[in-house]
Amino acid sequence: MMAAARLDTSSTAENYFLPFNHWQRFYSDRMNIDLSVIPLESSVLQSPVFTKQPGSIVYPVETLEKNREVVFSCEAQGSPPPIYRWKLNGTEISPKSGSHYSLSGGNLRISHLNKDQDAGTYQCLASNSFGTIVSREASLTFAYLENFRTHRRSSVSVREGQGVVLLCGSPPHSGDLIFSWIFNEYPTFVKQDTRRFISQETGNLYIAKVEPSDVGNYTCVVTNTVTKTRVQGPPTPLVLRSDGVMGEYEPKIEVQFPEVVHVAKGSTVKLECFALGNPVPSISWRRVDGVPFPRKVDMRKASGVLEIPYFQQEDAGTYECVAENSRGMNTVKGKLSFYAPPHLIEKPQDVQKLIDDSLVWECKATGKPKPSFRWMKNGENLEPAEERIQVGNGALSISRLTLLDTGMYQCVAGNKHGEVYSNAELRVIDFSHNQLRSQTLVKVGGDVLIECKPKMSPWGVISWRKGSEPLQESNSCRYTEVSLLLSMFDGNVDIAGLWVSILENGNLRIWNATKSDASLYTCVARNQFGVASSTGSVMVKEPTIITTLPSTLDVTVGESVVLPCQVSHDPSLELKFTWFFNEQLIHFGSHGGFFEKVGGPVPEELQNGPGFGYVVAFRPHGATGWMQAAVPSAEASRYVFKNESIQPFSPFHVKVGVYNNEGEGPFGPVTTIYSAEEEPGRAPTRVRAKSLSASEIDVSWKALPWNASKKRVLGYELRYWSRSEREDTASVQRTVGNQTSTIIHGVKGSTTYYISVRAYNTAGTGPPSSTVNVTTKKPPPSQPPVKVMWNTSNSKIILNWEQVKALENESEVTGYKVLYKKNRHSRPNVMETNTTSVELALPTDEDYIIQIKPFGEGGEGSSSRQITIPRVPGSGRGGAGILCVNAEVTESPDAMWDCCGTEVQCNLTNKCFHLIEDSVPVKKDFPFAALDVTSFT
Repeated sequence: MMAAARLDTSSTAENYFLPFNHWQRFYSDRMNIDLSVIPLESSVLQSPVFTKQPGSIVYPVETLEKNREVVFSCEAQGSPPPIYRWKLNGTEISPKSGSHYSLSGGNLRISHLNKDQDAGTYQCLASNSFGTIVSREASLTFAYLENFRTHRRSSVSVREGQGVVLLCGSPPHSGDLIFSWIFNEYPTFVKQDTRRFISQETGNLYIAKVEPSDVGNYTCVVTNTVTKTRVQGPPTPLVLRSDGVMGEYEPKIEVQFPEVVHVAKGSTVKLECFALGNPVPSISWRRVDGVPFPRKVDMRKASGVLEIPYFQQEDAGTYECVAENSRGMNTVKGKLSFYAPPHLIEKPQDVQKLIDDSLVWECKATGKPKPSFRWMKNGENLEPAEERIQVGNGALSISRLTLLDTGMYQCVAGNKHGEVYSNAELRVIDFSHNQLRSQTLVKVGGDVLIECKPKMSPWGVISWRKGSEPLQESNSCRYTEVSLLLSMFDGNVDIAGLWVSILENGNLRIWNATKSDASLYTCVARNQFGVASSTGSVMVKEPTIITTLPSTLDVTVGESVVLPCQVSHDPSLELKFTWFFNEQLIHFGSHGGFFEKVGGPVPEELQNGPGFGYVVAFRPHGATGWMQAAVPSAEASRYVFKNESIQPFSPFHVKVGVYNNEGEGPFGPVTTIYSAEEEPGRAPTRVRAKSLSASEIDVSWKALPWNASKKRVLGYELRYWSRSEREDTASVQRTVGNQTSTIIHGVKGSTTYYISVRAYNTAGTGPPSSTVNVTTKKPPPSQPPVKVMWNTSNSKIILNWEQVKALENESEVTGYKVLYKKNRHSRPNVMETNTTSVELALPTDEDYIIQIKPFGEGGEGSSSRQITIPRVPGSGRGGAGILCVNAEVTESPDAMWDCCGTEVQCNLTNKCFHLIEDSVPVKKDFPFAALDVTSFT
């Protein structure tokens, strides 16, 4: 069994070696080093771009008491990560403590909804150092359906043969309604036909010609399509008059559509038309211009409805409804007018300009009516106050650019049917520069490139400082004449022995790093307009070396084995181990935790004579006859049958028999096998990636169907790599079965990752999906809570600690987790708080073991030191206040404290604890100092 271990130290610089057959080329080229062959990692700043915008919400009022909250989604990419704000009806919302507004990332959560205060139009604003962008508008409306306000209705008296209209009079409501009518008793509903019609516009019931069977009680039923609630009106009695039968009369159209109906592009429009008359009129439809209806048009003559789905410009025109019977004809006309919300066809693009340059952005959109345009800058309407800024006909022009013009601009195209937004960044460059990485790691003997990329106009001069001292040219070497030490081993050439090099592009390279190279380095850029600088630190760490490698082992089947992998490394770095089996990455926890190989030829002692061989019998699934093949080798353990007509993954029945010179032996049991399959032929779609924390990414996709081609999908393979890595070195994670989402663990914080998904089966992997990218959240706080103190009060323990402040490159602290348990082997309980104190019940049976962790959107941070709080027998009687402080933060290692008149010495070697109860000090060994609270006042 062969296995291999691979070791990553997430912060260390990598070794880069040149292939052995390239060393001569480097030597003959006078040792000129092409630095482009060395991978570089860069942090790319990015203006905010929305990846998810809020959508309108219709909320059922009836559910307010059950789940009184909604969430508007908003997500944007950017570097630095965007900060979010929200507006309601143009006024900024302040999600403060105690408010019913709260933010989770960019999402706005509204709890304890109030339909009078919270209904309106919402917009999300995303900001970073480049500027602010505003999302599309999203409305929050509340759907409801009240009861009918009338409780009794008068009877309607008609003659037989006469037409009648029964009014519904829908109650107060919000949201779309569906109308139906009950005849006499539920569940007998009125069925619509050529004689009876229910208008979905008014809810009224129309009977073209009353018959004796129509006599009875009619009840209007109204259903809200959003709330799914239903109310019934009071019954309306329909009775026949006794003064004769109504004679025949021409149609009278009672249900007709408006003279002009505005219809949105792509929507479905329904026109209603119904007439009373005797005989019952027939309803027909036509276009006035004589154009025949396309096949998509549905004319339900019996119900008096003309339905036109997916409405387009060519569907606009004048439509006519014709009601006709033997006594005459009547018509009604109406115009369908086409409209379309704005659609951008030309958008402004991000641009960088020098000071005093000019800018012209054009924004074009289609729509009906013709859209109008407005421009926004950093989330606010742009109202030009200077002549050099002009806005007109969708164009924005700015002359004589200044630094104040830098920001995020949005073109907004709108008509009465909606608005669309397009974003673009204007960056006016004078003399700014990208910050150095705050911390760069390199191993002893390694090399590192510190990038300095100033943006200057015109280009100037770059110099460097180490600490507070200038980095002298005499201490550096230009790369045109470099002295190399070539140490050859294993066919590689190691480039070492260099010092410090300031490259022509201004970057700084340190070769063959030593501990003395650890320092602060400052890049200074100068041109005629001024000076700017940026500082970052270089940390030199011991290299990580595998000291004990896995070796070849002979093991017995079923035996457990431990393969060693020991390393030496810098203690300040965290190690990550990766194992491979036969050059394939081991996914621990899958495959049931083990591998299994079975099968083999019949041993010689069971062959019973010479001339031993095998007979392989096989047939396609469903066939009756067997095909046979002889394998005349006692050592054989496999047989391959080839036939080009066999479809991939076709089932076969197979049995294997034996023979020798004496004759044939028995066949083994029949088993089902499958012909080789083809790898999946399609790529997954709808791939989405979302950062959950600094170390986790949630990836989802749409599953591929198992189609008739039998290209099975056994699971999905995710490949992911960071911006600084190549795709062919991507990490791989596999799922099993029809799973359509997974979480990638162990990624780096504040890093952009590229992800593709492909299906796989036993034949291999299919084509990759389109690549998506996601930037992980900032790492969690690295500083643990310090100065943890506790004191008792009656039956409670009160814990306090100092607020943890996140570093610039870390996610903000949003709360703390207090983990407490009663012994070292039990599972901890977890309490979350957004303050720096908690209260716990006083332990009476066992000691408490407590740790405190900060957390933010990047995940959980570093934990405080473990704290043990001793049990307090008889605590129910109530004791004096005790304040316990970590001994390491007391004023002096040998400080003397006065505990109720008793001097107590607490130091790091003789730690103590005094329980002050009934004024009797009780001494215990305990790694904290217990102090009378009064000693701090």
